Amino acid sequence: MNSDEATTPADAVMCHCSGTKRGNIQSLFEQGLDVDAISRWTGALSGCGGCEWDIAEFLKELAEQQSSTSGLSRAQVDSTK
Repeated sequence: MNSDEATTPADAVMCHCSGTKRGNIQSLFEQGLDVDAISRWTGALSGCGGCEWDIAEFLKELAEQQSSTSGLSRAQVDSTK
């Protein structure tokens, strides 16, 4: 995640057509929803399409962050055995 995204507040609007905020997208992703489910749930990505790249990039970064965090957790658990 670059420094601009790290400082972007959760209440920043990512989809102006639906008013979907960054924190809402992150929360739904953390609950296990994929991009299609997030779109259906929030209405994001169903209007003009201007948010498509930003949301896809954000979800990619969240997935990378999640996989690196879960890899760390496994390494910590393995080291205690």
